[in-house]
Amino acid sequence: MDRSSAIHVAKELIPYLTFPDIDVLTSKNLMKERDEEIKKALLLGNGDHEKVRIYFEDKFSLKQVETTIWGMTEKHIILKKNTLIPKKAIRKIHFN
Repeated sequence: MDRSSAIHVAKELIPYLTFPDIDVLTSKNLMKERDEEIKKALLLGNGDHEKVRIYFEDKFSLKQVETTIWGMTEKHIILKKNTLIPKKAIRKIHFN
């Protein structure tokens, strides 16, 4: 994944994006690593209000947003104002 090609998107625009129907990761190991990154980001967000950079895909391109993860469900991460990103759309989480 070339992070430099990711398009920055404001978190307020995320609800208007269309996400892929299938997981953007094909390896079970990468999916497990992503789940661990989400858990770590959630702890940092709730404890220290620390922002992370989330690299994810919509149906058109690689996107990135810098924000705090406030919660998660089985299928989504939750940002401020109940903004959801499907876990299956997330490629990587970068810790600042």
